[in-house]
Amino acid sequence: MDNNNERTNQYVIFKLEEEYYGVAINFVETIEKVLEITRLPNTPHYIKGVINLRGEVIPVIDLRTRFKMGEKTLTEESRIIILTVEEMTIGLLVDSSSEVLTIEKENIDNTNSLINHTEDDYIKGIGKEDDRMIIILDILKILTQDSQEV
Repeated sequence: MDNNNERTNQYVIFKLEEEYYGVAINFVETIEKVLEITRLPNTPHYIKGVINLRGEVIPVIDLRTRFKMGEKTLTEESRIIILTVEEMTIGLLVDSSSEVLTIEKENIDNTNSLINHTEDDYIKGIGKEDDRMIIILDILKILTQDSQEV
């Protein structure tokens, strides 16, 4: 068998409410404490605004709002995960970021049979690690659906 297909997947794990989510580490540039966010007029409701990160202006998506979870006051644990996707840099505002975790491919269940709502299309799979279930996000779909929503 080809060893490249058997490689493990590494994910940056973060929390929203009490749920764990994971995003593929190859998209992640840095994880930052929450900086001052400047609101922009006429942007979708889930765009929190923009931040100035070392001279670069980066839009920030509030994942809680994006996933229809409601507002939450920012805390010391809140983080902005800076991602680069197809030469676009964005930030994801999350409740907290905990770790980098390697999840074997055989420990990730496909969710196609569980979910058939188009709004839940951004879930790539459910990872199982120890006693935790980790929702693996498809960042490309989150971003492309962003541009298609009215």
